[in-house]
Amino acid sequence: MKGLLFLGVFVTPFYFSQTTDSAKVTNIKAVEFTQRSPVAKSIINVEKDLADKNLGQDLPILLKNQMSVVSTSDAGNGVGYTGFRIRGSAGTSINVMMNGVPYNDSESQGTFFVDVPDLASSASQIVIQRGVGSSSNGVSAFGASVNIISKNPSETFSVRTDDSYGSFDTYKYSAEINSGKFWKNRLSAMGRYTYIHSDGYIDRAFSKLHSYHFSTLFQEKNTEIRLLAFGGKEKTYQAWNGIDKATWETNPTFNYSGAIYDENWENIIDFYDNETDNYRQNHYQLLWNQRFSEQWKLETTAHYTKGKGYYENYRQGDPFAKYNLPNPIINGAEEEYSDFIRKKWLNNDFYGVISTLYGSLGSLDLNIGAVTNQYYGRHYGNVTGVFLPEIDEHEYYRNRSVKNEVSGFAKGIYKLGRFEIFGDLQLRNIDYDTKILLEGDSEGADLDRKWTFFNPKAGVSYNLGKGKIFLSYANAHREPNRDDLLSNPNTKAETLHDFEAGFERQFGKIAFTANAYYMYYENQLVLNGQINNVGEFIRTNSGQSYRMGIEVGLVAKISNTLQLSGNATLSSNKNKEFIAETEEGLVNYGKTDISFSPSVMANGNITYSPLKNLNLGITAQYVGKQFLDNSGSTVNQLDDYLVPDFTASYKLPFVKNEVILRFLLNNFTDTKYVNNGFSGPYYFAQAGINFLFGLSIRVK
Repeated sequence: MKGLLFLGVFVTPFYFSQTTDSAKVTNIKAVEFTQRSPVAKSIINVEKDLADKNLGQDLPILLKNQMSVVSTSDAGNGVGYTGFRIRGSAGTSINVMMNGVPYNDSESQGTFFVDVPDLASSASQIVIQRGVGSSSNGVSAFGASVNIISKNPSETFSVRTDDSYGSFDTYKYSAEINSGKFWKNRLSAMGRYTYIHSDGYIDRAFSKLHSYHFSTLFQEKNTEIRLLAFGGKEKTYQAWNGIDKATWETNPTFNYSGAIYDENWENIIDFYDNETDNYRQNHYQLLWNQRFSEQWKLETTAHYTKGKGYYENYRQGDPFAKYNLPNPIINGAEEEYSDFIRKKWLNNDFYGVISTLYGSLGSLDLNIGAVTNQYYGRHYGNVTGVFLPEIDEHEYYRNRSVKNEVSGFAKGIYKLGRFEIFGDLQLRNIDYDTKILLEGDSEGADLDRKWTFFNPKAGVSYNLGKGKIFLSYANAHREPNRDDLLSNPNTKAETLHDFEAGFERQFGKIAFTANAYYMYYENQLVLNGQINNVGEFIRTNSGQSYRMGIEVGLVAKISNTLQLSGNATLSSNKNKEFIAETEEGLVNYGKTDISFSPSVMANGNITYSPLKNLNLGITAQYVGKQFLDNSGSTVNQLDDYLVPDFTASYKLPFVKNEVILRFLLNNFTDTKYVNNGFSGPYYFAQAGINFLFGLSIRVK
């Protein structure tokens, strides 16, 4: 109840008020179509809505106060490995795109924002569709879809730097240069480089993150061509093991990763200093937009993503047989165990073409798209010996995977008086093949799977003048990921029936939105409360399940200096009959709560501007109790929490150039809380009170 009580005091921006402002940022047909579609959505203007928080923390943390969002951080302070859940659905169920290009890893379906740090600094808009939403590229959205749209180069020359420093020796250096228009006013270019460092809240959970973004824009009459190259390089100390509840209560920053024990395995005598994740990811996109007339436009994108990296572990007391090595004879005795340093590599390529045609036939607006993508991944691992006998880079497994997707969709909106009727048909064909290439490989499998999915959607909106009412239905299917199939080759594809009803209206200086949803699943892949050896959550089919709830939001401009805004989600998320395999055999837990799905989520914000160039804000998030697994056991239940943040920004009164001071105080009540973990229970502790101070300078 306290989450509902504070909603009237603290409030946060939501999409209805943002939609109008965000549309001014850039004229993108996909965003215009989304604005009119009968789906629950948020359209975020990055420069306006996220600038005061964008001081080095990752994108999921910047979005934590959006409707139905819960964000997580392995290192505890929002830098390094982070993630989010929307309506309780994990990142593997959220379809993330960058300029319409799929970002989810094709095999794991995960989203690793640590590989593209400071992504928000290169974005103009972020479009969030909750539920299934309209058809998009990549894996089907089973909780939400998020499209991150890059900003265009500025039309005038400018140089900008955004720097910050704060708690846990967290700092960010960022420099950006815009050429302005040249070559007969047709061409413009922009480049940005960022370095982010943090020691992390958790012991040794440091992050060293490099990021770059380069874009050129060519415009002439009805032709627009954009070339983008962006990506990053990360090195992070592993913090994905979590800690048990007793340790969290007494020593919440403790990190088991890299621990080296004495010969009796009783006491930790040291930590391996390179227990790290190392990865580089580069994205290349060529976007061609051609307008044929006022009614017809074609957008075509060719893309290529290159990723390569490894994580390194100190492995104590492992058997030689685990790495396909014979037991050595040392001093006349056969040795079965030793210590090793292990590197597990991933080297992948992802490329394809996406083409979308936009057109109008009288009162009918059409959107027709076709997609073809291929993913080629190479998985391999090496070990070296720490003690005798000396082993140099022994490769103990190697396998490869190829995933092909061909899909297409056609969607339209027909205007009939105040009504707009929406229809959407999508066909996806997926072929996934993975093969073991090295004898004795225990990390891969020989699998060949094919899926064909038909995903229809329909809805209707009624225009209220300064708002609308809508109803919609969407049917979606999604294939299991690599880890699902490796743990159980018989894992079933998921099916979702999503029913949505929404209302949005502006009443003078007050904007209100409400959305009701019922999401019925067959064979939903829910997180089972366990993690694998790289900190990824393991999933299992749960038979029949559902998520239903109400989402409400409000923005009230009290005066020219004071604005209140807020959102809240009340929901019920249930497995109808959850059956799990335990040490005692199969156990039927009956009707249980779906893991990581709190029934209450609420956010609030007060923004006060006592002076022309001074903005002050208090934002608070309340998240209700949630379970770490699907058994319903209170042992694996996380407590609810309320965490407030404070922001301040002051723009110095210079006429020509721009100098802005920013201050972010996270969790200023120093609340001790946990928003993520796994059954045991084991927790990922989050930081108490911490700060970031930023300075932005733009010279025109």
